[in-house]
Amino acid sequence: MKRFGLGCVAILCGLVWAGLGADVAAGQGAAAKRPMTFADLMAMKRVSDPQISPSGKWVMFSVTDVSLEKNTKVNHLWVVSMAGGAERQITFADGESNGRFSPDGKWISLTLKDQIAVTPWNDAQGTIGFDVASYLRITNIPGGADGAIWSPDSKRLLFTAQVYPECSVQGGDAALKQIEPSDGKAIVGGSLALFAWKNLEPATWADEDACDKAKDAAADKTPVKGQVWDGLLYRHWDHYTGQKRTHILAVDADGQNVRDLTPASAVGDAETPTFSLGGTQDYAWAPDSKEIAYVTNLDPVPAASTNNDVFTLRLDEPGAKAVKVSTSPGSDDEPEYSPDGKYLAFRSQARNGFESDRFRLMFVARVIVSAGQQARGREWSEPGELMPKFDNWVDEFAWTPDSAAIVFTSGEHGTESVISCNIPIPGGLSQGGPTVWLAGGEYSDIRVVERSARKGGVRITDDWVVADLMSVSAPTEVVTFNAGMLGHSFYDENVATLPGYLDPMETGELVEPGPESIDGKRALTHLNDPALARLALSSLGYFWFTGADGTKVEGFLLKPPGFDPAKKYPVKFLLHGGPQTAWGDAWSFRWNFELMAASGYVVIGINRRGSTGYGQKFVDEVSGDWGGRAYEDLMKGLDYAEAHYSFIDKTRECALGGSYGGYMANWILTHTNRFKCIVTHDGLYDPASAYGDTEEMWFNEWEFRTPADYPKGWDGFPPDPKQSAAGHPAEPWRYQNLPADQDPFRKWSPMRFIQNAKTPTLVIHSQKDYRLDVSQGMELFTALQRLGVPSKFLYFPDEGHWVLKPQNSQLWNEVVGDWCDRWTHTNAYAETK
Repeated sequence: MKRFGLGCVAILCGLVWAGLGADVAAGQGAAAKRPMTFADLMAMKRVSDPQISPSGKWVMFSVTDVSLEKNTKVNHLWVVSMAGGAERQITFADGESNGRFSPDGKWISLTLKDQIAVTPWNDAQGTIGFDVASYLRITNIPGGADGAIWSPDSKRLLFTAQVYPECSVQGGDAALKQIEPSDGKAIVGGSLALFAWKNLEPATWADEDACDKAKDAAADKTPVKGQVWDGLLYRHWDHYTGQKRTHILAVDADGQNVRDLTPASAVGDAETPTFSLGGTQDYAWAPDSKEIAYVTNLDPVPAASTNNDVFTLRLDEPGAKAVKVSTSPGSDDEPEYSPDGKYLAFRSQARNGFESDRFRLMFVARVIVSAGQQARGREWSEPGELMPKFDNWVDEFAWTPDSAAIVFTSGEHGTESVISCNIPIPGGLSQGGPTVWLAGGEYSDIRVVERSARKGGVRITDDWVVADLMSVSAPTEVVTFNAGMLGHSFYDENVATLPGYLDPMETGELVEPGPESIDGKRALTHLNDPALARLALSSLGYFWFTGADGTKVEGFLLKPPGFDPAKKYPVKFLLHGGPQTAWGDAWSFRWNFELMAASGYVVIGINRRGSTGYGQKFVDEVSGDWGGRAYEDLMKGLDYAEAHYSFIDKTRECALGGSYGGYMANWILTHTNRFKCIVTHDGLYDPASAYGDTEEMWFNEWEFRTPADYPKGWDGFPPDPKQSAAGHPAEPWRYQNLPADQDPFRKWSPMRFIQNAKTPTLVIHSQKDYRLDVSQGMELFTALQRLGVPSKFLYFPDEGHWVLKPQNSQLWNEVVGDWCDRWTHTNAYAETK
């Protein structure tokens, strides 16, 4: 791929996607279009995880189908030609996922019935064997196996499985008892310290597997289900942790020679790789197929630490030990080797305990110490940051085939752009990073492949990017474009003429993208086009206003179907969670802007303080200030919209939010009466009690710090990364004798101001939400009922932080929609106004 002089440039080719749904529908005739329903949302095919065949001819991807009637979600593998054409489902089982091509192009691995299987791949026809006999199950792991990736030589696969840590060392339970002294000195924070395991030898897989199965059988047989905990993180996200831990294993492609690569003697009691909510993959093969990189957190109290580290391990060298290559006290993740094997890149955060610190792109280079040591040990250079002046997050990345560049995604003003960086970049970016924003949708799952073709009798080799792309008006489809579009010339020629570009300034105009397109990007899949063609969908508009401290803040607005500028419309004012996330030009199957607007509402979302995509300082300014600048940004953003858009009926507005958005809904409830109704989903109500029943301690211990808790000399955002391990975590008992305005847990507590609540409020909470315990919702509902505030509680006994089951989601939308309609006197309640 041709390289250009500019270090990093954003791809500005996604704008056409923002209006895809509306454009497709328009082509079918206005009479055919209708507002979107919840059934329409559930009928959309959920496309993800594109994988490019080694030949570059095919793209395999996953499609999840939802059955509202059966209350199920089933995933299947599909394939489409890189040249375009019809998509085809290539599997006919009850459901499968995680399809991966072997590098030699002969096989596909997949997760089938909770185990790893492989099946032959016919690259000429783009097909696999369809009968059951053509599948070869290569794992038989108690509790299942998942996440398989092929070694570059196609001889082995890495995968993950849940095992008992003590079974992974010789002696099992007996060895465990020997390292647990009666005085407890080997116990640190309730977890066995790693040094206590290091003198033990790894077990053979035959012994480890037998031990795991015996323990599972004993647990199933006993009627006693009590658990004994001696440390934190005993429950996580939506489940109780139990006695098993995730480990990384390897297996030959024929199912032989299973090996636990991260036994307790190497990682102690740690989850390896660390827990992820479906984001980056935290293990990878080196190009020589003899080394892996993986991520784990070896701190003694994982509930209070984000210090994930990247390790490398030589697989075939006797006695080889894992080597830590990252050095940051914060989180390091997503290791990816360069195709030539000279570099290892990974993401890194500078500050331990802060899960929303800036994700930087780091890399290390191989250093051969001496010829004599080459066979048994390799060292890595100190990590270097590729883009020290780039102020947004690196969300995911991929190497180009020639190892000369990295392609990555990053949030920028409500979009998720694709950006290219040359390797190396002396001195970092000369201009501090991309500054141009377009309403271009959200890219993810990026892959890069080298393709060759004949043109005029000459064979031309070039790089192509395949990615997922969504917008507010269209769910994810797979797209492709030539990687040359990421080059300097594309940036120079198009930046000034692309529609939708706007400097952050107040104009009084709602900016909406037009139908213009840019040559070069092509949609490979069109699975949702027929459904979108029937729907009346709107394009997302945006506006800028002056928020707290005179800072420019961005807002988004979606008009309802059949919009008439002469009419007045009620408002759904959406509050995003995080607090460090962002609204933008993206589709959601939970908080869907189009569905929220379909019943006749204007939908408004504000990227208030703490939102990502506006620089790390903007992100940092919500921490320790939960109800301060963020609340002021939201109120000023709504004030601006009311003043500039005459179609808004400011007497009929409802505020809705989940997670931190639920907290902000609670804060709004106790600090203003401007709204006709409130919907608060899984929101924090009492920070002090939430500290005691949450699971990831680092979150509250960072977010509720006061200036006095930060490192000495700290005078703003961010604290000095070199002092990131210093300072004191926020703990409620440390402030209990101080005045309320000096106690962050009381200062930012909606409970402290609950006597001010007057607005009708719908409280939603789920039993399995261990991030924000269900007691938070119960406490709020109890107070509202005793205060006589009109209120309802929607309770889900079988959901976690998100409502994911189709019929539960249907009930959520019905109850929320009815609550908004009732109090804004809309739809069925219009006559009671």
